[in-house]
Amino acid sequence: MNLSVSVNINSSIDQVWRAITDIHNCDKMINGIIGLTILEQPESGLVGLKWQETRLMFGKEAVETMWITECQEQVYYCTRAENHGAIYITKMSVQQLEDQTVLTMTFSGSSDSFWIKVLSSVMSLFIKKSMMKMLQADLEDIKHYVENQSN
Repeated sequence: MNLSVSVNINSSIDQVWRAITDIHNCDKMINGIIGLTILEQPESGLVGLKWQETRLMFGKEAVETMWITECQEQVYYCTRAENHGAIYITKMSVQQLEDQTVLTMTFSGSSDSFWIKVLSSVMSLFIKKSMMKMLQADLEDIKHYVENQSN
């Protein structure tokens, strides 16, 4: 599964980057996150930052352990999560467009497990639609947060 959503934010790339890399406080920015615990903090930079994120998904709490695997300052960073044989990669990228910043979230999921592949193919339309809504909601929350910080 590969998904991508974007939002234009009326703010500088510096402010958007600062917000999306403030992982310690993203539960205050994104309504879908109901809990967050930092597990590992690198001495410098973002690569190696590891945390547990709790969300309410499909009426139940879901906890994912995520970590940043790569980063190009003020361009993008990638996170990875693994759960029940599935691997999830999320890329957050920013691009300046005149007086706005385009924030894009790209999500991909894969698996080596036969049963996860079968389940994914059966549930793909439902999962894809739900994931698109969740990703777009996250971006809208970030947009709202950043634009309110700018004022």
